[in-house]
Amino acid sequence: MSFVARSSGLFNLTTGNRFRYTSIQRFDPLPMKNIALLLAVTVLAAALSPYALAQKRRRRVLKRKAVAAATAPQDLAPILAKFRAVRMPFPKAGLSARELKMVNKLVAAARSIEQIYWRQVDPEGYTLYESLEGKSDARSAALRRLLMINGSRFDFTDENKPFVPDAEFSPDRGFYPRGLTRQQIEAYVAAHPKKKAEIYSPYTVVRWQGDELVGVPYHVAYHDFLAPAARDLREAAALSPDPAFAKFLRARAAALLSDDYYPSDLLWVDLSGGKFDTVFAPYEVYNDDILGVKTTYEADVLRRDAAASASLDKFKRYVPDLQEALPLPSADLPSKRGQPTPMEVVDDVFRAGDLRHGYQAVADNLPNDPRIHQEKGTKKIFFKNFMDARVNTVIIPLAKQVMVPAQAAMVSGDGYLDGTLMHEISHGLGPAWSRVNGKQVDIRETMGPVYSALEEAKADAVGMYCLKWLVDKGVLPASRLNGYYASYVADFFRTVRFGVGEAHGQAEMMEFNYLSEKRAIVRRRDGRYSVDFAKMPAAIAALARELLQQEATGDRARAEAWFRRYDSMPSGLQSALQNVKNVPVDIDPVFAFPEHTP
Repeated sequence: MSFVARSSGLFNLTTGNRFRYTSIQRFDPLPMKNIALLLAVTVLAAALSPYALAQKRRRRVLKRKAVAAATAPQDLAPILAKFRAVRMPFPKAGLSARELKMVNKLVAAARSIEQIYWRQVDPEGYTLYESLEGKSDARSAALRRLLMINGSRFDFTDENKPFVPDAEFSPDRGFYPRGLTRQQIEAYVAAHPKKKAEIYSPYTVVRWQGDELVGVPYHVAYHDFLAPAARDLREAAALSPDPAFAKFLRARAAALLSDDYYPSDLLWVDLSGGKFDTVFAPYEVYNDDILGVKTTYEADVLRRDAAASASLDKFKRYVPDLQEALPLPSADLPSKRGQPTPMEVVDDVFRAGDLRHGYQAVADNLPNDPRIHQEKGTKKIFFKNFMDARVNTVIIPLAKQVMVPAQAAMVSGDGYLDGTLMHEISHGLGPAWSRVNGKQVDIRETMGPVYSALEEAKADAVGMYCLKWLVDKGVLPASRLNGYYASYVADFFRTVRFGVGEAHGQAEMMEFNYLSEKRAIVRRRDGRYSVDFAKMPAAIAALARELLQQEATGDRARAEAWFRRYDSMPSGLQSALQNVKNVPVDIDPVFAFPEHTP
């Protein structure tokens, strides 16, 4: 018999420096005495290795930086004032003891996913965050909270400016070697075309191996955190009274350890009718500012609202018709007929990773795999407790200060819900691929870093285009249309406060400027904004057509030029937002479960 060992101790996933990567190897068995001697020598060698010594020095440096950051004179209060803590209770009514244990296992798995996210986005930020645990002074507590809100040392509402002394933002984050640029990667791949798949994979960390770029699979790079997450998912499956949910959890546990999410994604899209749902995967590419293809891990533990979910059925039947009604040639619009369109309203019990930090999502449309889009479509999830918190804490109070009173009064939770619903449906509408030189290419690859903002803007514009279509067909009352437009514009004033360093902010800044250019949004003499409802339909249709064409053609230069044209905040809008008082930029969720293992 033989045993398998993984030689991965020389990975430097924090700094991205060159390393020796040894794949899984097989050894013949040794006598126990020899094994003990070998282990002793290995431990001693590891302790004295240059890598281990370098890591010790690095930990000492980071500890000094943590002390400096906690005592630096920078005033954190203005940054913290942008966020308002909102409690997110866990609805336990109707749950058995086994189901409560299952939820605890899912939360434990999510905490492991949280560990990976930090290492992907800002490993040094997590070291600082950990160093502040248990400190009772007000500044340390404020800094620790800011680190958790942002998931890094950089303010996502202010174009990733650091709020920690000596922190320097680098777009490679933890995905690429420090200083490596997109142009250098493209030149390397052009010279080594066989390396493209591993370097452009959504599930690899790019590192140097000597003079060669390699893609280290996520399931290897983050094995120490994925293994316990997978174990917790399997144990949650054993506690679940829902066979379909248990089957998915076991499949997703296997996917975490292989990076093959396709089989479990198929199962997930088909899940419906149970008490619970969950998200455990690397999906979004918002944090990859180099190639725009590397996914970050996210986790969500969700309790389904059966009654609210049933109310969405009226929208499901029209998804194929909406796809065919889009202003794009039919060759670029794969049919949605015969595909399920699962939609769920849920309460978000606990979130971690990409969902927990930065922009607090109120809905999701997953998976992002175009193969799933063609075969099954996508699942749309609406986080009711987060949506209610956003509307009541941010959007309505902001609209009352920025919009003309009559139109601010038209902004509503129902109008925002329907707009969000169509936004998420529209993520699954339009082209599934870009057409480049007669071939189908993943839109994320053709668009690179501009993809995230483009896709968010497309979902906004197409969503509003589709709401008008539903009103025209009599599915929705015509009396609601102006309220939809008012709620849509009100959200601009919320989102652009994130700045253009964040994908949603970049998208809605572009939309605001474009619609203002078309005079569909007008700034009045008193500094407040109004919507010209008569001009909105044509302006929205033209914007939707432009963004759909950008994705269909895969024309990155066209998309980049488009966003550059509309990416600056007008002085009038800056003035209006600076005068806003007592309205946070976003919420800071406080869950019933501790963020980290107690």
